[in-house]
This record gives sequence, structure tokens and C-alpha cells, in this order.
Amino acid sequence: MSLKNLALVSAVLTLTLLPSLSAQTASPDQFVLDLSAMDKSVDPCVDFYTYACGGWMKANPIPPDQSSWGTYGKLQDENLAQLRTILEEAARANAGKGSTQQKIGDYYASCMDEAATDKLGAAPLTPELERIAKLKSKRDIAGYLATSQYPTPIFGSGSLFTFRSDQDYKNSAEVIAEADQGGLSLPDRDYYLKDDDKSKDLRKAYVAHVQKMFELLGDKPEQAAAEAATVMRIETALAKGHLTRVERRDPQQLYHRMSVAELAKLSPSFDWHAYLMKSGLGTVESLNVQVPDYARTMSATIDQESLADWKTYLRWHALHNAATNLSSAFDRENFNFYGKTLRGQEELPPRWKRCTNDVDSDLGEALGKAYVDRYFSSEAKLAAVKMVKEIERAMQSEIRALPWMGDATKQQALTKLESIANKVGYPDRWRDYAALAIVRGDEMGNTERAAWFEFRRQMAKIGKPVDKTEWTMTPPTVNAYYDPQKNDINFPAGILQPPLFSAKSDAAPNYGNTGGTMGHELTHAFDDEGSQFDAAGNLRNWWTDADRKAFEERAKCVVDQYSGYTIIDDIKINGKLTNGEDIADLGGTLLAYLAWKEDTKDQKLGPVDGLTPEQRFFIGYGQSWCTNERDEFKRLRATVDPHSPEKYRANGVVSNMPEFREAFHCQTGQPMVRENACRIW
Repeated sequence: MSLKNLALVSAVLTLTLLPSLSAQTASPDQFVLDLSAMDKSVDPCVDFYTYACGGWMKANPIPPDQSSWGTYGKLQDENLAQLRTILEEAARANAGKGSTQQKIGDYYASCMDEAATDKLGAAPLTPELERIAKLKSKRDIAGYLATSQYPTPIFGSGSLFTFRSDQDYKNSAEVIAEADQGGLSLPDRDYYLKDDDKSKDLRKAYVAHVQKMFELLGDKPEQAAAEAATVMRIETALAKGHLTRVERRDPQQLYHRMSVAELAKLSPSFDWHAYLMKSGLGTVESLNVQVPDYARTMSATIDQESLADWKTYLRWHALHNAATNLSSAFDRENFNFYGKTLRGQEELPPRWKRCTNDVDSDLGEALGKAYVDRYFSSEAKLAAVKMVKEIERAMQSEIRALPWMGDATKQQALTKLESIANKVGYPDRWRDYAALAIVRGDEMGNTERAAWFEFRRQMAKIGKPVDKTEWTMTPPTVNAYYDPQKNDINFPAGILQPPLFSAKSDAAPNYGNTGGTMGHELTHAFDDEGSQFDAAGNLRNWWTDADRKAFEERAKCVVDQYSGYTIIDDIKINGKLTNGEDIADLGGTLLAYLAWKEDTKDQKLGPVDGLTPEQRFFIGYGQSWCTNERDEFKRLRATVDPHSPEKYRANGVVSNMPEFREAFHCQTGQPMVRENACRIW
């Protein structure tokens, strides 16, 4: 994940607010704690995850269009259905040109017209391919990329590299330009470089896919095979310059501010001056080059490969980026590799889901406002804010009582905690899409214009004051995140829905589920990455040497624990990759538990359905992770996902908590009781 997404799919909230969440009484209609989801034949002290989720997993097989299916996936599907209703109404409304309703309705209607897309075939890509064919030298690549059909993605691998704006790591009040590694079409560098049999098989499948796509474009099989080999060769060379995902978790390795002249010297075979000028950034004097080794590798690879082979590479990336906007033949072949082979999906998701996701991606705050107006109440927002503040008070108490941290560092930690901004539901100011033209019947054009709209919006931030009210997720998103440079925690409206929180449920599972999410995101401010940023969002060491050493020793305990868990076959969790999320899970659940205890300290709480309040808290937490996954997707996640598998997000956390041991009367030696428990915050 980029530093802008040090987040996590975490637990969440929803609700219609009552004066006090803690005052809610149990109801037979419990949306958070689902008794039918449990498997009470399993001893919770042996396998808590299966105890909490075994019934759910049996009753919820993975739908054919999904690679995994869990409580988050089901909620996402429900949100998509709600968004579909909004979009279909907008598509029928015949709203005034330039209105929000016209834009989202026409974008959706254009995307849904599969017959029109099929009739066009690959024709929408022709102008781009012609531009590539006319390149006269490798120096022209820079100018082409600056004006290509799809500008370099703000997030993602990009064609050759990724270019964006970002807050300066060491001066968070300043927005600067930033260049990053990119150029790959497989999910990660390791897919090109690992030498195990599975990786070799995936590379063969990828090359076959690239060949098939070129054939669909009209190239002869022999030519397409040679082109696919060229793409693989160039991408493999570029992959060698990438940092690993573990290396990218250290923000110190991602900050190298330099002048444009220094970048040009570092990477002389790419015309950076031409790229910046044609991107409208001719006045930029310096930027952050996140991975200098990649800039060197990219330059060397440009030298090594011929112009003809670079044209092949650029044709592939144009085709790959446009695949889902071309005819169904391209769309299906794209799915066959990226959906079936890499993720194990059996069927292409229905077109309405894909088109709804596209609108959410390209017009997210326009669609999001309509979603919030219809599905998210002001009472829900107030309830969420209340719970966040309770979690923060628990964190404040914990910092003050930490036995391993000295007073000087504690004061810095408390200052950072007090500076964290809480953003709940949706932005205070909605994004203006007036400059983005959406034309019914022009699906490819809409996609291109939306990409350029976002690229220009991002580039316009350079040199301007930081907008701390901005969100990087859309309101309907089922997710949450912490931003270390803005120092804020963010909970979109989409994740604040049942079954992750319900006002009809008693407080215990609400805190276990929703509180765990809030605590998780708050703890990210103090995990192995977030702890390197200060209260202002600057990359600065605010720790004493002794306290930092004590923190790292405790973080290593978590790394060692999770590195012992097996994902599938002989593949184990990469504990260094998942460390931040594992720390956040552990710290967040403890904070939620402490906040719940404080909030209900004056109440007389009793059993419900034979479960004590403490047991209901933990079951609420465990059921937030109920999930089934395909084997292919498990392997993908093992390489690229900084989150541990859901089973260990449940079992790994509770096995460290004496509060869980007491709640379920677990004994020393049982699997859910770790002899050397980890605890940081």
C-alpha cells in the first residue's frame, strides 16, 4: 500500500443514533452478533475464529463472480445494489446538461450499453495506437506518456512509472510532485522474479494472455507471441528496479527529494523536461523520487531495448489499460487472466456491478453525495463520532500508563494523539466535477476524460496549501484508513452500515466490531510506519533511542508470531509485510475493549443467549472477519496484501489478550493462550 493508504479494511459502524450507545439494550433482532454464524461445537479456546464464524462459512459459499466472500464483501454487494438504484434512476431522469445527475446517469448508461461497445470493437483504441506507431525515437516516449490516452495513474503501477502530487514527507504543509516505480502489469515485482514452480506457471499464463490480447487486436499468432515475449522481457527488467513491498513499508526509503536536473542526471534516457512541460508542470523545480534505483533501472532499460520493442511495450499498456472499455472479447480475455487465473473467480461479475464501480471510481463524490443523502443519516454520523472519541480517550489512558515508554516520548505521543482529526461519513466540501464532460454514448471518451480530470486535479495541488478536508476514499466505500501525513482517521459512510454495527444490538458486539475498527485506524498512527510521523504529519523521529528500541522489540514479537502462521500449502504469512496491520488489529481491539468497559462501568450487564457481555464483545470482533476465500486469491494475498488472513486477524489477536482468556475461561497451553503474549499499546 502507498503511504496514503496505511489503512486497512477494518471493522466499522453504522447506526441510527440513540442518546447513548452504551444505553442500548439487547434485542432479539441482533445484526452484529449473529448466533447462526457460530459453530458452538468448536472450543473457542482452541480455534476462536471457527467458533465465531464456522456457521457463517458453511452457509455462505463464495459467489461465482467473487474471489472471496466475507462480511465486508456482502456489505459491499449491498452498497453496490443501492448505488445501482441511484444510477438507474439518474440514467432515466434526462437531467439538465452539466448537472450531477446527468453526469453519473450518462456515465452509467454509456458503460451499460454493451451492444454499442461490441459494435466498436477495438476502434476506440486506434488513435492511441497510431500515436505510438508514429514515435520517431526513444526520446519521444516522454512526450507520448505526458499526453497519452490514460495519464499515469495516481495510484497503481502505471505505464513505465507512476507520477502524482503528495505532501512533502518532511514538510507536510507543502504539496510537491512525486515520481514512483511502475511499468508492470502483474501485481508485484515478485511475480517476475520468484523462481518457484507456481510463479513460473503464472508467468507462462501471463505471456499467453498478452499474446491472446494482441491477437484480438488483429496481430498474427507468430507476431503476437513475439510481442508477448518482448513485453515480459521489458517488464522483468523494470521489476528488478522495484523495491519490495516490505522495503516500501519504511517511509525513510521512499523520500528522496531532488531537483529536476538531478533526476535527469539520474535517469538520462528519459526526457523528464519534456514530460513535465507537456504535463503542464514546466515550473516544477524539484520533486520526490521515491525509488531512485527504479529511475536508474528505467533509464538503463530504455537504452537496452530498441524503439520497435518499446512501441510493443506501449501498445500493450494502452491495450491493457483500455481492455474493460473495449468489446466483450477483450473484456472476457482480461477477466480470464486477472479474474480467473490470478484470483480464482469463476464468472465475470455482472456488467452493472462493473459499471457501478467505474462511476464510483471516476465520479465518486458526485455519486457519493447521492448515496449519503439517501442512506446515511446525521444521527449515524453523530453516533460514530461519539464512539471514536471514546476510543481516543482509551488510547490516551494507555499511553500515560505504558510501562516501557519514558515521559518525554509519552508527551510527544499524547500531542500526536490530540492532533488527530476524525473524519466520519463524507467530506465537509464536495468535489466539483464541472470541468469534467460526460457524454452519453461515449464510454471510452468518458473514461479518458475522467482520468485526465483526476490527473490534472492532482497536479494542480502542487505548490498549493494542503487541503486537510480531502478524502482519498469515496463515501460508499466499505473500508477505512489512517493518513499519516494529514494525521487523520477516516470512516466512509459505506462502512458504517449493518451488519458491522446496529443500534438494535447491545453495546458489547458493537464495540467489538465497530470499536475494533476505530481502534485499529487510531493505532495506525503508532504502528511501525505511522510512528515515524509526528503530530504535524512530518517524517521525524520523536522518540528517545531507548523508547524506540523498546517499541521495536515489541513489534518484533508481533512479526514473529504472525510469521509462524500458514496461509496455504507451505506459504506462511510475511510478518514483516503485515506488521503494521497486525499491530493495529491487536492495539485496536484492546482499545475498543477498554472503551467499552469504561462506557458501561455503571451498568449492570448480564448474559444474552447464554453469552456473557465479555464473550459477546469478542464474538462481535471475530464475526467481523467471517470469510471464505479461493486458493488462488490466498496466494495472491500472500504476496501483495499487508493484511493477514482473516482467521489470524481473529485468532492472532485474541490469543494475546488476557481479557479473552478470562472471558472464555481458557487454560494455559490451549492454542488461544500464547505463552509469550505480544502487547504494544
